[in-house]
Amino acid sequence: MELKKWDPFREVGSIRDEIDRIFDGFLGRLPMRRGREESWSPLIDLEETKDKLIVRAELPGMKKEDIKISISGENLTLRGEREQKKVEKDGIYHRIERSFGQFERVIPLPTEVEKEKVKASYKDGILQITLPKSENVKSKEIAIDVK
Repeated sequence: MELKKWDPFREVGSIRDEIDRIFDGFLGRLPMRRGREESWSPLIDLEETKDKLIVRAELPGMKKEDIKISISGENLTLRGEREQKKVEKDGIYHRIERSFGQFERVIPLPTEVEKEKVKASYKDGILQITLPKSENVKSKEIAIDVK
């Protein structure tokens, strides 16, 4: 039987992968790798104002027909697919860093919204979704009577 020296840092890579997987699931993002298949998830900003939530997602190079938006319960879901351009026969790629393929991004909403009044626009590769807050959750100022 051969004895091997124990290396406590050997497992750090797999522990980090597992922690990343847990956080990605918790935050509603797809993991960056599934075996050999790569997946991707668009970057977003979620802004809250007095009357609405605004979600902005980076989706450069996509057509609006390739993007699907849905609201279910307290989650906003973005789905779509960005197709990879055909590789030229004579071309040699020295680097390919852009992500392609299907994506799904589930965004937990911090407050109740008026689903019927949600609007979306797409310009210069940025998808903007405006979600008006429900009247039930909007803060209201209360006048003070002075006597």
